[in-house]
Amino acid sequence: MRKLIFGLFIAILPALGLAAAPGGPLDTMKPDHTNKESLQRGVALFTNYCMGCHSMEYARYKRVSDDLEIPAELYEENLIFTGAKIGELMKISMGKDMAAGWFGAPPPDLTLVTRVRGESWVYSYLRGFYKDDSRPLGVNNVVFDNVGMPHVMVEMQGLCAVEPRIGVGASVEPLSGNINNADVCPEYAIEGSMSAADFDRAMWDLTNFMSYMGDPVKVERERLGIFVLIFVAIFFIFAYLLNREYWKDVH
Repeated sequence: MRKLIFGLFIAILPALGLAAAPGGPLDTMKPDHTNKESLQRGVALFTNYCMGCHSMEYARYKRVSDDLEIPAELYEENLIFTGAKIGELMKISMGKDMAAGWFGAPPPDLTLVTRVRGESWVYSYLRGFYKDDSRPLGVNNVVFDNVGMPHVMVEMQGLCAVEPRIGVGASVEPLSGNINNADVCPEYAIEGSMSAADFDRAMWDLTNFMSYMGDPVKVERERLGIFVLIFVAIFFIFAYLLNREYWKDVH
């Protein structure tokens, strides 16, 4: 009985982590692991903007290269900056002690972040930074209050002067046809190089890649699951007929 309770607790642990995550309403993000172009753009964004501080040490470069259909030579030349080989784990060169001295705590490994937080949380968090002069790094996040991370996407998104409207969602006025709340940021303190729509798409790609990293076999598992269900259905027919044959003489 204790083992059963423990197993159930482990099974629901990710959901408990998600429920306990700080922040309010989120913008919905539904990943698509079959979109290889999106995943390729996502790994490029993660490598260039996130991997200076955050590792994905439970995954290997080679697996990502194969799954995303990126030639190993091309991946090693353009997406590995630490001198690691294509078969190694996706670790970073920055030491944890050094990172703790800079940020107060070592930046977490992000291999399983979408399994714990959820894709919608990550997507909203990436778009939720705003200017806050009271914070040591000059920014805060509407999803994760008092965050200790700088806004590394500021050159793309810009910097919102007020709290972004995360969780509001876009709406269309029925009479005028005008779109409300299409941009999560009502006012910018710093202008970015991307439009709001382009930045949202980039963060969708990045979140999509991080979702894939948390469950790299999802597409294959779902594909095999169809065949398993078909097998079970066919087996049930034969099992039912055999059972009826056994019991027809009992009565």
